[in-house]
Amino acid sequence: MQIIPAIDLLEGKCVRLHQGNYQEVTEFNNDPVEQALYWEEIGATRLHLVDLDGAKSGQPVNDTTIRKIISSIKIPVQLGGGIRSLKRAEELLNSGIDRVILGTVAIEKPDLIEELIQKHPRRVIVGIDAKDGKVATRGWLNESNVSAKELANSFSNKGIAAIIFTDIKTDGTLKGPNLKAMREIAEVSHVPIIASGGIGCISDLLALMPLKQYGVTGVIVGRALYDGTVDLIEANKAIENFQLQDPPNNQIFYA
Repeated sequence: MQIIPAIDLLEGKCVRLHQGNYQEVTEFNNDPVEQALYWEEIGATRLHLVDLDGAKSGQPVNDTTIRKIISSIKIPVQLGGGIRSLKRAEELLNSGIDRVILGTVAIEKPDLIEELIQKHPRRVIVGIDAKDGKVATRGWLNESNVSAKELANSFSNKGIAAIIFTDIKTDGTLKGPNLKAMREIAEVSHVPIIASGGIGCISDLLALMPLKQYGVTGVIVGRALYDGTVDLIEANKAIENFQLQDPPNNQIFYA
């Protein structure tokens, strides 16, 4: 289970939103490059970048900062937020981004994703952000009638690298992940699932471990790392030392 620190960029700063609300912003660091170097230094093996300005407007507002981060660290970087054209996705892949994350276009332009996969197999991640089982798009500002499970199933055989599943109601709350929803998505997918949303302590990370058997191979952690309720060094050690046991009656998935 790979723990992936998140850096959310808004106006060139490292921030976190509460449940995707652009009106509820907490700033953590005005130097995202420094933050990226720190996560790498203490053991991160991958970095998750989100261009919040891009997600909202579709414009590459934070490209200068993104390029500085890529050139400053050695670990792979995955990036999402406002990637809505083939040209933009290829621009990022050619600039040093390891994988691009596409969310809105998975619903609005699914053919674009298939074309990108043909050119860059296993370098595309589909981001599925859901509220009450339905997919939200355009920086979570729009809610669709598309089922998260249906969307996951439709892309999981097309050559994507992974699916990032975010439960919007738990994101930024530190109250624990939606284990039931994570399992449901993993069960219909044939590619690895990266969990996102709600991690508040190391116990929350360990609660995800039984989902490895269904294909949940990573977890994105944001606010908990910045607030200090999860220490990355300790969390990596806890994951390494965890002895996977079958939870009785699957209760862990529905807690």
